[in-house]
Amino acid sequence: MTFSSLYSGKLVLAPMVRSGEIPTRLMALKYGADLVWSPEIVDKKLIKCERVVNEPLGTIDYLEKGGNTKFPGKSNLVFRTLPRKEKGKLIFQLGTANPELAVKAAKIVAGDVDGIDLNAGCPKPFSTHSGMGAALLSTPDLLESILKELVTNVGDSYKIPISVKIRLLDDKDSKPTVDLVHRLCKTGISNLTLHCRTRDMRNRQSPIRTFLPDIIEACRSHKVNFIINGALRNRVEFEEFQNTYGEDIGGMIAEGAECNPTCFSHKPLPWNQVIPEFISIAQSVDNYPGNTKYILLNQLPGKSPFYQKFAQCKSHEQLMEISNTVGEVGNKVLQKYLTKDVLLNPEQEQTDEPTKSSPESKRGTEHLDSFPQKKQKLEATQVA
Repeated sequence: MTFSSLYSGKLVLAPMVRSGEIPTRLMALKYGADLVWSPEIVDKKLIKCERVVNEPLGTIDYLEKGGNTKFPGKSNLVFRTLPRKEKGKLIFQLGTANPELAVKAAKIVAGDVDGIDLNAGCPKPFSTHSGMGAALLSTPDLLESILKELVTNVGDSYKIPISVKIRLLDDKDSKPTVDLVHRLCKTGISNLTLHCRTRDMRNRQSPIRTFLPDIIEACRSHKVNFIINGALRNRVEFEEFQNTYGEDIGGMIAEGAECNPTCFSHKPLPWNQVIPEFISIAQSVDNYPGNTKYILLNQLPGKSPFYQKFAQCKSHEQLMEISNTVGEVGNKVLQKYLTKDVLLNPEQEQTDEPTKSSPESKRGTEHLDSFPQKKQKLEATQVA
């Protein structure tokens, strides 16, 4: 049971499949993220990988042996890290439902990352198949066993912290979740991240933060760090959250960072500046253009006339050419809240009410009573 300063009070990038690849991580770090999580990578996939030092890029690549070599180094690339930018700040998220495979996979990458995080929170089928992800919440004995094995055989051996990401077990009663938190904290983990929704809830639904005091206290009683996840939009909100629950509490941003990786800054960039910089970063690490385009399309406001133009691109050069034509129409800071697009003027505070000239829509406020001073500030410009 180790309290690690690595996580304490940090604002971090969430693990996101496809969206959390290296360009997003690097841009998030540049604009203030304290730590970044890799996308979830399944144990069996990682076990098939070969570690390769990519000298031209300065990266460490994990390539799948026998994988798709249509584009060598890209189509068979499972994981890539840039040590000169990510060292000391990179947490690797592992998907597993087997203690032995978990240890075997984690050992492969342990020397190149700063922590191993077990995914026990993702409810999507690509995570829950074979009992992984949020499915582990239904098998707490197995979940506990995996964490103990990782702590003993990877954390202690490689001197890196082990953590876990979970969801609420019940939306009306805190006791099941608090009881599980106590069990998990006793395994020797250094951090627990809670997505404040149940397995059946989706991102369009307001998170449940009513139980946070009990859960935070459970973590503190074991000297385990705690990170909150679920509808946290930006650094300003995070700091207000810490004012209520303590400066040791961490925050994790997912959809807000997916649409705008500069959300970790006190002054996030408008999307007409985010997109060309993101493309440039992606080019610098030779990111697969298809993945760059996928992420970039999430950085556009809904129904943007540029969506189809970007969607037709097949190279970074084409993406950059289109981005250079956006102009002042893109001079708005894009945020997401409950899967809806929110546009703010660059000079607005990130928790401001929308401008009077903008259409307004009331956002859901259920379960938000415990969120610090935020209930009254959840109206924002909604892009249909």
